[in-house]
Amino acid sequence: MEARYEALRRAAEEVAAVDAHAHNLVELASAFPFLRCFSEAEGDALALAPHSLSFKRSLRDIAALYNCEASLEKVEEFRTAEGLKSISSKCFEAANISAILIDDGITFDKMLDLESHKALSPLIGRVLRIERLAETIINDESFSGSSWTLDSFTESYVAKLKSVSTQIVALKSIAAYRSGLEINPNVSKTDAEDGLRKELTGPRPFRITNKNLIDYLFTCSLEIAVSANLPVQIHTGFGDKDLDLRKCNPLHLRAVLEDKRFSKCQIVLLHASYPFSKEASYLASVYSQVYLDFGLAIPKLSVHGMTSSLKELLELAPIKKVMFSTDGYAFPETYYLGAKKARDVVYNVLAAACEDGDLSIQEAIEAVDDIFRRNALHLYKLNVTNGSINNETTIAGGGVSSTSVEEDVLFVRIIWSDASGQNRCRVVPAGRFYEVTRNKGVGLTFAVMGMTSFCDGPADGTNLTGVGEIRLVPDMPTLLRLPWSSREEMVMADMQIRPGEAWEYCPRNALRKVTKVLLDEFNVTMKAGFENEFFLRRKLVSDGVEQWVPYDNTNYCSTSAFDGASSILQEVYSSLKTSDIVVEQLHAESGKGQFEIALKYILCTLAADKLIYARETIKSIARKHGLLATFLPKPDLNDIGSGSHVHLSLWEDDQNVFMGSSKDNFYGMSKTGAQFLAGVYHHLSSILAFTAPHPNSYDRIQPNTWSGAYLCWGKENREAPLRTACPPGVPLELVSNFEIKSFDACANPHLGLAAIVAAGIDGLRRGLKLPEPVESNPADYASKLQRLPQNLQESVESLSGDKVLHELIGDKLVKAAIAIRKAEIDHYAKNPGAFNDLIYRY
Repeated sequence: MEARYEALRRAAEEVAAVDAHAHNLVELASAFPFLRCFSEAEGDALALAPHSLSFKRSLRDIAALYNCEASLEKVEEFRTAEGLKSISSKCFEAANISAILIDDGITFDKMLDLESHKALSPLIGRVLRIERLAETIINDESFSGSSWTLDSFTESYVAKLKSVSTQIVALKSIAAYRSGLEINPNVSKTDAEDGLRKELTGPRPFRITNKNLIDYLFTCSLEIAVSANLPVQIHTGFGDKDLDLRKCNPLHLRAVLEDKRFSKCQIVLLHASYPFSKEASYLASVYSQVYLDFGLAIPKLSVHGMTSSLKELLELAPIKKVMFSTDGYAFPETYYLGAKKARDVVYNVLAAACEDGDLSIQEAIEAVDDIFRRNALHLYKLNVTNGSINNETTIAGGGVSSTSVEEDVLFVRIIWSDASGQNRCRVVPAGRFYEVTRNKGVGLTFAVMGMTSFCDGPADGTNLTGVGEIRLVPDMPTLLRLPWSSREEMVMADMQIRPGEAWEYCPRNALRKVTKVLLDEFNVTMKAGFENEFFLRRKLVSDGVEQWVPYDNTNYCSTSAFDGASSILQEVYSSLKTSDIVVEQLHAESGKGQFEIALKYILCTLAADKLIYARETIKSIARKHGLLATFLPKPDLNDIGSGSHVHLSLWEDDQNVFMGSSKDNFYGMSKTGAQFLAGVYHHLSSILAFTAPHPNSYDRIQPNTWSGAYLCWGKENREAPLRTACPPGVPLELVSNFEIKSFDACANPHLGLAAIVAAGIDGLRRGLKLPEPVESNPADYASKLQRLPQNLQESVESLSGDKVLHELIGDKLVKAAIAIRKAEIDHYAKNPGAFNDLIYRY
C-alpha cells in the first residue's frame, strides 16, 4: 500500500502546516517540569507518566531528533547542553510549521512573550482567552472589588475586547474548565450580577468559576465575535484534572448553536473533543458554524487512540471543517511531536479512506492541504505567504487577497509537457492563482497536445484543433518556489476535460493509468532514475553573427572541465536540492562542453515530474550565467550525443522485486523482473516512438556510441539498449535494475515511461521470455542481431501496429503522437537547416 500512496505520503510530510492552536514556550530554567511535555497529569499522577504508551513513543521520537539515547535523563541533558535556541530550531524546522496561533492566556513560570516566538515561524497570531481578559479587568488594582457592577464590568470588558479585536485572530473560552459547556445563552442580567457579586467576595486574585457569570461572559463574547468576524475556539473534551469531563461533551453547546444570534459565529471545538469525537463530528455535520481541531488528542493518545479519534471526526464532518494544531506548550518538543504524529496519522487515515473507496488519491492529497493548511488560512483569515493577518482584507471570497500575496510571490508558472516533449507554461499572477486558479485551473485549447517542435499549431491527423477547451489544473503537491527567481513559483498541471475528469490526451494521466494497471494486476510499482546529459554553450559574436559554441573542449570525466563549470554546477545542485530533487552523481561527459547529472530513483510518476523541474532548473541557471544549456540529442553531428538514460526497477511495498534471489534467478533477475523486461524488449521498436521521438534522436542512436543501436540486452553492457545493472552493494550474481539507453530529452517523460510500463505489463500478462544476453559489443554481431529503427519513420511504423500500446496508453493519444511524429519527419526532411533552432527548444 505504501508505494501506491507515495504521493499522498509526500503531501502529508511536506505541507507547511498552520498550527491553529498552541501556547507560549518557557525558558529552560523554568520550574515547569519537562515531564509535563508528555502528559496533562500533575503531582503524584505525573510520576507515572513514563509508563504510558504516549510517553514511550514520544521519548523515542525526541531522542531520534536529537540523536541521543532514548532516556528522559539523556534528553534533558541534551536540552541543557544545546540551549533553548538550538533545540527550538531543531524542533520547529522538523515540524515545518508556517504559522502559529498562540493562546497566551495560560501562564507558566519564565514564559516567553509572543514577540519571542517570531523567530520560530513566519507568522505568529494571538488567540485571546476571554476568561483571562475578564479576570485581568476585575483584578486591576485601580478598582476595589466592591466598586464593580455588572454594567461597569461589561462596559470595560467590551471596550477592551473591541480595542484588541483587530490585533487577534480568534477568541477562546475555557468554560469547560470552570462550569462546563452547558451554556445558557439567555442567562439573565440579574443572575449574572449575582454571580459577579459572589466572585467579588472571594480572595484576590479572582478566578471566575460562577456558572451564571461565565455563561454571561461567554454570550457577550460571542456577540462581539460575530460583529468583529472572529472565530471562537472552545475547549472541549479531555484536559488536566481541573475539569469535569462529564461537562465537556460538546453536545452541551446545542443551546448556543441553536441561538439565531450566533448562527454566523464560527465555533472551533478543540482537542478533537476526545473522548467525544463522534459527537463533535455530528455537530460539525449539521451546524454550518462548527469546526473541529484535533490538537492535543494528537500526540497525547496512543497510536490507536489518535487514529480512531481522527477517523471518528471524519465519519460525518466535512473535510473542509477539520484542522490541525499541535496544542504545543512550554517546550518546543511538544510542537515537534504534535506535527510529526499528525502527519503520520492523517496520512494513515486518508490512505485507509482511499482503500475503503471513500476518497480517491487526488482527493486525499487535497484533504491533506485542507486539514494542515487551507482550512485554517480561510477560517482565521491568514496570509502565510507574506506573514500577515488582516481580518478585513487578507481573505476575500474565501481566497487570499492578490495585493498581499503579490508582495512576496508575483507569478505562478503552471507547467505541462506536450506530446513533442516541449515544456510549456501558463503564468498567472499569484493573487489570482491562490484565489481562483489553484482550484479551478486555466483554460487551454485542445490544439496544445497536437503541436510539433517546429510549429505552434496542431499537426494534421491529431484530430486536435483550436475548437474545444480543457482545464489545466494545478497539482498543488508539486508546487515549489523557483530557486533561481525568488518571486515566482511553478507547479505541474493535470489536463481535465471537466472538473475531476482527466482528458484522454493528458500525459500525466496516461502514466498514472498504466501504473494503476501494473499495481492492480501485479501489486507492483515502478521506480525510475534519470541521467541528464546536456551541453553547455557560450555565446560568440563574430562579424555581427551570433553563434553558440562549446563551453569547453575537454573529455570524459575531465577534472578541468568540472573545475571550469564548478560554480554553475554548484548552483544547479543547490537549486535542485532546494526543490527536493536528489542528485546522486555529476560529471563531465565525452562531448565538448557536455555534462551529466544523475538523479536518484523514485516512484516513476514523481520521477517524470522532477525530471521536468530538473531540466527547467539547469537551463535557467545556465541562462543566468550567460550560457545556453541544451538537451537536444545531437546538436552537433560531429560530436557525441546526449541521452536521458533511465534506470528502472520494480517494487512491491519496500521490496525490490526486479532483483532475483537464490531461489528465483534469471541472469540476476526475478521471474517478475525478467518477464517485465521481456515485454520492454518485445515492444522496444514501438517504445522508441515515445522515448526517441524526434528525427534528431536517430542521429544519436548509432553503433559504438553507448546509445543502444541493436535489439538486444546484456548485463552491464553499455552498448545494449537494455542494460541490467549491478551497482555497488548488490551481490555480483544479481542485478537491481535495468537501464534504457534509447531515451532522450525530446521525449515527454510521462509518455516515455507510460510506454515502458505498458510494454512491461504485456510481458507479465503473457509470461514473455528474454533471449540470451549479449555480453560483448552488439556491433560485432550485426549480421545476427536485428537493428533497432534507424529513423523515426521505422519507429512510427512499429508503433502504428502495436495494439498493446494503443490499448493501454489510449488509442487517441497514441494516434495523435504518431501524427506529430509524421509531421516532424516531413518537415525536417524538407528543411534540414531547421535542426539548428532546436537547441533553443530542448
